[in-house]
Amino acid sequence: MAGTTTSSPPPQCHRYMNGEAKSRPPLSDGGSKSQPSKKPLTALQQHVSFFDRDNDGVIWPRDVYHGFRELGFGTLYSLGSLLIPVFFSYPISLGRSWIPDPFLRIYVDDIHKAKHGSDSSVYDLDGNLSGERFDRVFDRFDTAGTGGLSVGDLAELLRKDRCAADPAGWSFAFMEWWTTWLLLQRDGRVWKEDLRACYDGSLFWRISEARSKGDGWHQGYGIGDFVESMCLRGTWRYWEVRTK
Repeated sequence: MAGTTTSSPPPQCHRYMNGEAKSRPPLSDGGSKSQPSKKPLTALQQHVSFFDRDNDGVIWPRDVYHGFRELGFGTLYSLGSLLIPVFFSYPISLGRSWIPDPFLRIYVDDIHKAKHGSDSSVYDLDGNLSGERFDRVFDRFDTAGTGGLSVGDLAELLRKDRCAADPAGWSFAFMEWWTTWLLLQRDGRVWKEDLRACYDGSLFWRISEARSKGDGWHQGYGIGDFVESMCLRGTWRYWEVRTK
């Protein structure tokens, strides 16, 4: 039922949800693909499985809201996350019916249909993660060579990935990267290993586990960080003041 929390992550995430990078399977390079009797989840399917609260392959709007809250986002931002099913439910469900789903459900099996223009193309059209394209993001935009992307780097990425006459894609890409930065930033950057874990979905389970155990998630940027930084340091970039 919508809103029920799933008891555990998918098996694909178990082996590396604790950040063990060496145990992760290699990223897809677009080469030959095997045809097992039961297809494994693609990286994009793993990415959204955290929000499938009862592992039934269907994500309800309520699941999206509760998933964002579980990741530590505030009530207003989590309510804003409901734009995800509003905009993506119909294209995802087109393979099932031409009639829009009145419940705005998202089907995990068809999540690849949510791929839009003006993105980084790290996911291919089937929802697999391309290692070459993922590395290229950092080759192109990690201007300081630190292994992380700053706000300026992400702004340049958004500018260069924009397709002509694609305002919807521009908006979706901005919302996705803005949310990623708010969730992952550490010392002002989104770090490569964290971003990869976000793409394959394992990071969400790590954050949820850390928060449920009381340790908390010590990355990201919230309204409290902004207010404190502005009041005490006179800048929203608190990490720059901290390192001086």
